[in-house]
Amino acid sequence: MTDLALISSLAIAATHPDPAFPRFHPRPAQGWINDPNGISYINGRYHVFFQYNPSSARHSQIQWGHVSSADLVQWEEHPVALSPQEGGPDSAGCWTGVVTSDGGVPTAAYSGIKDHGGHSQVVIARGSSDLVTWEQDGHVAASMPNDPLVTAVRDPFIFHFNGARYAMQGAGLSDGRAALLLYTVEDMDSWEYQGIWLTTADPVAAAHTPAEIWECPQLVEVPVSSGGSAWVMMFSLWLSGDNHEHANGVGHLVGSLTADPETGLPVFAATSGGRSDLGRDFYAPQIMQLSNGSAESAPAALLWGWANEGPGRDGRRGRTQEEIDDAGWAGVLTHPRVLSVVDGALVVSPAPAVEAYRGAAVAAGSLVVPEFAEVLVQGSTATSGSVDLVLGSGADAQVVYSGSLEAGEELRIFIDASLVEVYRAGSVATTLRAYPAPGEEWQLTLPDGATADVWELGLPA
Repeated sequence: MTDLALISSLAIAATHPDPAFPRFHPRPAQGWINDPNGISYINGRYHVFFQYNPSSARHSQIQWGHVSSADLVQWEEHPVALSPQEGGPDSAGCWTGVVTSDGGVPTAAYSGIKDHGGHSQVVIARGSSDLVTWEQDGHVAASMPNDPLVTAVRDPFIFHFNGARYAMQGAGLSDGRAALLLYTVEDMDSWEYQGIWLTTADPVAAAHTPAEIWECPQLVEVPVSSGGSAWVMMFSLWLSGDNHEHANGVGHLVGSLTADPETGLPVFAATSGGRSDLGRDFYAPQIMQLSNGSAESAPAALLWGWANEGPGRDGRRGRTQEEIDDAGWAGVLTHPRVLSVVDGALVVSPAPAVEAYRGAAVAAGSLVVPEFAEVLVQGSTATSGSVDLVLGSGADAQVVYSGSLEAGEELRIFIDASLVEVYRAGSVATTLRAYPAPGEEWQLTLPDGATADVWELGLPA
């Protein structure tokens, strides 16, 4: 196995002609990546799969790439896990899905498409105990529902409730609504369709998760700060014509899950919702349930998202397709993120493990920030103003992030070459892409009374 973080990221970033290549967000040296898939914790290792085209920096011929880690810091790259099978139900791509343990056997359930433009089906594959080798026999566990109202289905997700295993898929309906479809999964090889479970006709969903198709649906139980737990649904909000721009981004609903008194099936009731990330460069997250939502120490759930390349958004300088092709790579996965609910609102924080990347401290309050850095910004009792992160200077300067900072507030900013993640304490994150030109520096501007601690990032010994 190859140590991806040490060799593929650090060594390649140090010699790669592209200064935008990330060092601390593990990904293959070349090729396209998008949605994180199959995130799981099995036999003492975290496994993160992802949509992958190793042959070019374009979204085609999609397979499943694979990295794993024992500590969320040191990552190893593995061979391609799943690839399209000629003549099989996934001949046009192995798309988004999950990995679960089925009777002790690692099992993938993913969207397979037989023909380009065709409907997806839930395809099953079985893995070795280390999840490195996979058997793809083309078994289909669920096909397109026989319901004329359902016009698009994709992205299976498995969850457990009251001791039973369920699954859901995102969908689009002929009347323009986005929807969730519910399945019972007593047997991983044969899913039982239970019907349309939730749609954008729900008033809370209509307000917070508007879409034509709910892609990459997620459902996990997370802790509530005042005690107990809540259920969080998350959707990638697909609109026709998105073409990887995804103007509506990612949204979530917070609510409860109860059993229907007649059928025993789960019933989700949304009470609040919002955007799951405030940046324009975040889509298709996947969440892994680690424990029930009452866990007090270890995270109950971890989230990874996809940050894509792009033509520039919100005044930031972007990349053309020609520049992306020349670089030979596209797409980054975010740091793992911890979810909780405070006063009915979703709170997203970086996983504590990423603090291991902190290296040498830079002078506190420094206005010049290294190209690989973590910044902790804190407001004093008198602080009120804006925190601005700027790339470059003069006429070519671009404001990559600008956000308010009030008294006592805290921001954590991570810069990994071209990927910026900003975490506001008590809120959700902001994910952004920006591409440094040769000689450009990151500049940080703080409001009066605010302080900044800055660390260069490095791989722990």
